[in-house]
Amino acid sequence: MKLRTLLLTATALTGFAHIAAAGDLSFTAVAAPTEDAIKRSVVATASAMMDGVEVPLAYHVIARSGDVHGEGTFAQMIDRDGKPLMAGDATKISNSADFTSLLPVGGKLFSITHFEDNPAGMYLSELAQDADGNLSMTSTKPLSFAGLGGLWLPCAGSVSPWNTHLGSEEYPDDARAFEAAATVDALSDDAIGMAPYFGLDAASMTVDAFKAAYNPYNYGFVNEISVAESGDATIVKHYAMGRVAVELPWVMPDQKTVYITDDGSNTGLFMFHADTAGDLTEGNLYAAKWVQTSDVNGGAANLEWVDLGHADQASVQAGMEKGVSFSDMFEVAEFNADGSCPEGFASSNAGGAAECLKIKAGMEMLASRLETRRVASMMGATTEFRKMEGLAFSPEKNALFLAMSEVSKGMMDADEKADKGGRNDVRVPKNACGVVYELALDAAFKATTMTGLIAGKPMEYGADSPYAGGTCDIDGIANPDNLSFIPGYNTLLIGEDTGSGHQNDAVWAMDLAKGDLVRIMTTPYGSEATSVDWYSNVNGHAYLMTVVQHPYGESDQDKLQDPMDARAYVGYLGPFPAVK
Repeated sequence: MKLRTLLLTATALTGFAHIAAAGDLSFTAVAAPTEDAIKRSVVATASAMMDGVEVPLAYHVIARSGDVHGEGTFAQMIDRDGKPLMAGDATKISNSADFTSLLPVGGKLFSITHFEDNPAGMYLSELAQDADGNLSMTSTKPLSFAGLGGLWLPCAGSVSPWNTHLGSEEYPDDARAFEAAATVDALSDDAIGMAPYFGLDAASMTVDAFKAAYNPYNYGFVNEISVAESGDATIVKHYAMGRVAVELPWVMPDQKTVYITDDGSNTGLFMFHADTAGDLTEGNLYAAKWVQTSDVNGGAANLEWVDLGHADQASVQAGMEKGVSFSDMFEVAEFNADGSCPEGFASSNAGGAAECLKIKAGMEMLASRLETRRVASMMGATTEFRKMEGLAFSPEKNALFLAMSEVSKGMMDADEKADKGGRNDVRVPKNACGVVYELALDAAFKATTMTGLIAGKPMEYGADSPYAGGTCDIDGIANPDNLSFIPGYNTLLIGEDTGSGHQNDAVWAMDLAKGDLVRIMTTPYGSEATSVDWYSNVNGHAYLMTVVQHPYGESDQDKLQDPMDARAYVGYLGPFPAVK
């Protein structure tokens, strides 16, 4: 298969122009927690100065896991029949709330929250908004993915320009290993975790019974939820956009170009270009090739784009419904003694699995969409990234920002496992504290370069330090994950997902003109600051949505004193004046 490099022609974009930053914004800083009581709390900045006016702020909780609103119990997980899943003798309540959207529809305000679990869940809630902009939840209900095989580990997300919730599915199962599994013990833990969704008992089911219910090719896609004013929701998984460990999709202002980040090890960066604005069911898919120009501050590169071809929703879905398997699409061979692949086979290192593969005749389109990362690697795209996370767009700079929570493994030079079968495109020093990159865009929103913007700084704190055990500078970022941008104020928001880097995760505001970095929020022990998403104008008010995921769940489990404290928080910092 030949490497094809995409050359996109700049097009005129109606109504789009570069916007000069005009506003002045600064936040009152929040101190790094040192006392136990503060480490158990959500702490947020008390105020901001916007254009010379002080704005009082607070973190407001809309809902916590297990709260009852109307007839629904927020975060109660359900099976494919709509019945509550059980955790022992109790119903399963998820503390893993993640991306939460705000969707004004007609005269109502809705919110969708997805839960990073397996089996996963998604809740549609109606919110009330008072004259001062305060939000409260009035009702909530689960959304059913039964017709789509269920929902798998949704993580971050975004709101499309046409006001829909765009979700994700991380870490889809390896379909090659699934097909080869002859016993339940040979299945992945994540796959077995889906058994209760199908009404199966993982301890007693047969592998044949599970394979009859579960298909790994049902997961790993961008999903889109449209909400009507009646509260009815329409759910689509977008098969033409490819199957990877989707962290989140981000739609550009042309409403055709969508960037998709791919979490995990040996992953890629993908760009989908829809045939029709506002319609993600048909288009071309591309994968980035990193052409390195520097190894400083996380590295820098020119980006080329490898064309993975065109597909449409119906064609991919037809193949899935016929039960296409990995072996239907690929031939596999062993590496030669010199590390090369036999003639006719292409090398691939995707997800850390080095392979020699050949796509069977007539299967090129399906392979590109169901084994997207493998095919991208075979065709020469870069699949060496480690822990690729959030995205944010700056209209001021016509630039994207991308968080790499950890720079290691395939991103380092000549890692024996991570680079076998690959091209060793990325050759930068390890940084366990992570890097946020800036991607310059051309007039057609194609990313042309990728450059480290801000990097975490590895540190060692002594036993007598209040930050003992921390491995990243307390006054800098640690494992950046969720990103957002405040247009008109040239401010980048950075949320952390860190374990040992900082004991308590933080949200930061970075003034891109001055380079100033200010901590504006911290979260309780063992939690992650997710869904750090800015909304400029929701019925005359602005909000910084922030979800506190799994308190005491990722670390410091021994510090949990009351199980109720482990419930997730869905809330916001604000309200702010609307930014127009």
